[in-house]
Amino acid sequence: MEQTVLESVRYFAECQDCGAELECWGVQALVGGRLRWDVESACSACGFAVAVCGGDVPAERRDQMLSEHGAARLQVSSPPAKSVAIMRVLRAELGIDLKNAKAVLRRVLDGDYSGTLPEMEHLARTLREAGIAAAATRL
Repeated sequence: MEQTVLESVRYFAECQDCGAELECWGVQALVGGRLRWDVESACSACGFAVAVCGGDVPAERRDQMLSEHGAARLQVSSPPAKSVAIMRVLRAELGIDLKNAKAVLRRVLDGDYSGTLPEMEHLARTLREAGIAAAATRL
């Protein structure tokens, strides 16, 4: 069984019950082959607490994770003959068309495709399952 990969961020929002500052912890995790975004929040003023599990990481929190933890890069060490297989994985996992898959493939092969560590590890694992040597490394 593969290890869970995660990154977390702390941020503040307004409490929906009392309007005070609400402390929030967001976690992007790769669990069981799926990326997930979980948030736990607690208000020290009124005691309101909530946990929301699943879903996609909001762009603002993704940017915060990249800023706080740094980006990870997807590295592929497969021969050019595997390019079609790599593009097939990229299209399926990223939900992109052929034109965009070609552009992402160029970035991957140039060592210039990056994101959060859980995102890059998810792609690397999917590529490895397709027989392509891939790894997620911190920049």
